[in-house]
Amino acid sequence: MLVRMNRDSFVCTCAVLIVLVAEIVLFSASNAQARSAQSSAAAKATFQSKCAMCHGPDGAGSEVGKSMNVPDLRSAVVQKLPDAQLAQVIANGKGGMPSFKNSLSEDQIHALVAHIRALHQGK
Repeated sequence: MLVRMNRDSFVCTCAVLIVLVAEIVLFSASNAQARSAQSSAAAKATFQSKCAMCHGPDGAGSEVGKSMNVPDLRSAVVQKLPDAQLAQVIANGKGGMPSFKNSLSEDQIHALVAHIRALHQGK
C-alpha cells in the first residue's frame, strides 16, 4: 500500500512539474514574440523618421531620393549585402547619405537592418 501511494505521489508530482515547465516555456515564447513585435514597430518608426524622406516609406525611394539616385532597398542588389555592410552604411553614411552613428544606437541600427530585410518581403 505504501509503495503504491509513493508511486502515485511521484506520478502526480511529475505531472505538476511538466505543467509548470510547459507554462514557463509558453510564457517565454509569448514574451519573446511581444518583444519582437515592439522592436519591429520601433524600427519601422525609426525608418519613417530617419530614412523614409529619401528611401520612401516602402524602401523604393521617394521623389527626393530618386532624384539623388538612392537605391531601392527592396532590390536584390541591396538585399544581397551582408548585415554588417548595411549596418556600416547606416552608421557611417555613403555618398549623399548622412551618418547616423551619433543619432542612433547600435541596437537601433541593427533593427533598421532587420526592417530593410522585411521590406523585400513586401515588394
